Amino acid sequence: MPAEQTIQLERYASDAKALVAAAQTLADERKHVQVEPIHLLARALDRDRGVAAVFKAAGAEPTDVVAEVEAQLGKLTKASTGLAYLSSAMLSLLTRAEKEAGAGTAVGVEHLLNALSQEIRGPAAVVLQAFALGPGSLRPHMAALKSVPREAPGTSAASAATGGDVLQKFAIDLVARAKEGAFDPVIGRDTDVRRLLQILERRQKNHPLLVGEPGVGKTAIVSALAMRIATADVPQNLANLAILELQVGQLLAGARLRGEVEDRLKAVFAAVQARDALLYISSLESLLGQSGSAVFDLLKPMLARGEVRMVASTTPEGLRKLNDKDASLLRQFTLLTIEPPTPEGAIEVLRGIATRFEKHHKVQIGDPAIVAAVRLAKRYVQEHALPDSAIDLLDEASARKRVEIDGLPAHMDDAIRRVASLKAQLSGLENDADAMSVKTRDRIQKEIAELEPTVAEMRVKLDSRRGALAAQTALREEMAKLQAQLEQARKEQNFAKLGELEHVQIPDVRRRLEAADAAVDKAGLKDSVSGIVTEEDVALVLGDWTGIPVAKMLEGESEKLLKMEERLTARVIGQTEAVKAVSKAVRRGRVGLRDPGKPIGSFLFLGPSGVGKTELAKALAEFLFDDEQSMTRLDMSEFMEKHMAQRLVGAPPGYVDSEEGGFLTEAVRRRPYSVLLFDEVEKAHSDVFNLLLQVLDDGRLTDGRGRTADFSNTVVIMTSNIGSQRILETDPKLFESEEGREALRDVLHEELRNFLRPEFLNRIDDVIVFRPLSKGDLRGIVDIQLRRLEKLMTDRELKLDLSEGAKMALVERGYEPAFGARPLKRAILKAVQDPLAEEILAGGYATGSTVHVDVDGDSFKFIKK
Repeated sequence: MPAEQTIQLERYASDAKALVAAAQTLADERKHVQVEPIHLLARALDRDRGVAAVFKAAGAEPTDVVAEVEAQLGKLTKASTGLAYLSSAMLSLLTRAEKEAGAGTAVGVEHLLNALSQEIRGPAAVVLQAFALGPGSLRPHMAALKSVPREAPGTSAASAATGGDVLQKFAIDLVARAKEGAFDPVIGRDTDVRRLLQILERRQKNHPLLVGEPGVGKTAIVSALAMRIATADVPQNLANLAILELQVGQLLAGARLRGEVEDRLKAVFAAVQARDALLYISSLESLLGQSGSAVFDLLKPMLARGEVRMVASTTPEGLRKLNDKDASLLRQFTLLTIEPPTPEGAIEVLRGIATRFEKHHKVQIGDPAIVAAVRLAKRYVQEHALPDSAIDLLDEASARKRVEIDGLPAHMDDAIRRVASLKAQLSGLENDADAMSVKTRDRIQKEIAELEPTVAEMRVKLDSRRGALAAQTALREEMAKLQAQLEQARKEQNFAKLGELEHVQIPDVRRRLEAADAAVDKAGLKDSVSGIVTEEDVALVLGDWTGIPVAKMLEGESEKLLKMEERLTARVIGQTEAVKAVSKAVRRGRVGLRDPGKPIGSFLFLGPSGVGKTELAKALAEFLFDDEQSMTRLDMSEFMEKHMAQRLVGAPPGYVDSEEGGFLTEAVRRRPYSVLLFDEVEKAHSDVFNLLLQVLDDGRLTDGRGRTADFSNTVVIMTSNIGSQRILETDPKLFESEEGREALRDVLHEELRNFLRPEFLNRIDDVIVFRPLSKGDLRGIVDIQLRRLEKLMTDRELKLDLSEGAKMALVERGYEPAFGARPLKRAILKAVQDPLAEEILAGGYATGSTVHVDVDGDSFKFIKK
């Protein structure tokens, strides 16, 4: 039978039609080649209690029948692709059902069951025969079909519309919600709302499509329009307009019958046309993606003729998908691009809605907390746009404060849970007799003994705290009620009640409230009860999100920048001049003495291999953005070919991998605040330099899908080994003076011009020369490497102690000027780490011991203590 053959179900009742469609869906879900009568039997038993009652009346237990049906379904042939089509047996069954119904009668479920019972071959026949159900055996029991209240699966749009108001089921009236005060104030979007009103007042294409990144405020703008209509602050033509938000999830839920979504939409559109209403669809692309081209064909003529007024929203990615599916549909809309607010605008938004959060959480939000929420969200929550990211941060910070007030403060909670955890661990080690377990048990018992008195004291304070807070809250509520009664008595001029309130009840409650306030103060809870959300609360929540230490987030910018050389030099040894040059450029950018459209700084690092160029880039990322992972490293040896350069910005639409985006643009979109490291830049193809020219000059780059990546908050670092031999041959004394360094830089500029174009060199902020490492520099690097090695040994509770002689011996073994610090790492690996690993595996070092390493001639000796 051809796959495209279909049947007409006009004669079928809605419940029977739904069963046939459900059988089709089941076959598709199971990836079966054909729709068989067994699929119809499975769906009838699964979704219709009346059918189960018929089988039970016929002497077949429905649960047993279902089990047998599942066994037969598992034996059917599966297809790798495509949809199932109706088998000849299924077509014959439907023909018999139509004959059962007779002319002029709709085919119902009872007719399908009678036709099903007549199966004599195939999986359905096997199931029926297993329960001694032959042709006509279900007919005497059809009365049971209507004895059970039931609803046919996949209720159609028509029945939904007749069963109740379709708009109540699939839409929400935003204007009615605005009149109830359900929306937060919308700040700073007046221009966008006015533009929305202008589009709605147009004669043609008066359907706005709001386009913006998630979280920028598209739904808030529609809410602002609803609030304006609720207060009649709109033109007369729109004064009685209702805004109905379509619930796409509700519309798609339970739509098993093909075309049912379109039927429901038709019912919605018909209801919208019947009243002066504007239909709002959020994430328009999700609706179209679920229901295919049929909705396109349904929407376009209605929008073009103005039969339905619509406002919709989508993201730039959703807009691209809509354009790819049907560009003619987009021509019916007028695009309204919604940009994220500036940090100053986001602060105003949060100030406007802060009272709503204060009322909900019963806390007070300080203005420093609002400013910190915007500043920290913009810097650290880069995957979400303002103001949504800052609102989320402030909301959770307020919730955190509420939890501390009503529940346990964080330090109390940590201590109590720690004791519980230690006791659980102790019970697990109770019967272990080996030395390691005994030592661990002793350590846990010691920690429990230290913590338990503190926890007991905390519990006493906690009980006192809760009692004081409960009494204070109850008395404040009682005082509020009495004040309300006092006002009412004054209005009614009830002097007897007034005197009792003023001279007896209120003074008594006031006295008890003062005592409760004193108890709260005595418990040291005054600050907690006030519930003021501070910038530290915001930073603590963000620390939970990102893992970045709070101290780093709240550190003063000025104090941090003044210590920049000190912080960087702790990680990068022997490159004082390079560190100073980078620090000056960053400070210059941070105080605003730079072009705001360009990157914070752009540097070309020149020097031999292993002298600290990449390490300085990592240290700079950690210093500026509090996270060493805020660095994107691109090895330019991967971009030597012309076609590889395109991978930086991504393939244009229609090409392979166009959905992936570009390496460089996607990295910056994910982390706008980051360090970009282009390693060995001289190896890149010339097309890469053309892209970098735009980055260095404009601070922007457009990817293959037309989206713009902003580089204004990045630091661009390029490394190169050009002139390395000249640097190695230079007298070390030249690096000690500014004149010597300038002379060397001029010489290297000549070599750079042979590799890089003048216009590219001219856009780089500074060319920084890294000097070869001396033995004194390597001595400092030894300490850094040994500290890292000791961290690796903490799990085994081992400590490492190298004598000065051993350290200098490592320096001698690792000193190769042409290779920098990398030979030193290999020397530590061979001389210290390898022998240490062998001794640990052999059980040579007990837990908690210190390994002393000394040098004996040309060899290292290890002493256990």
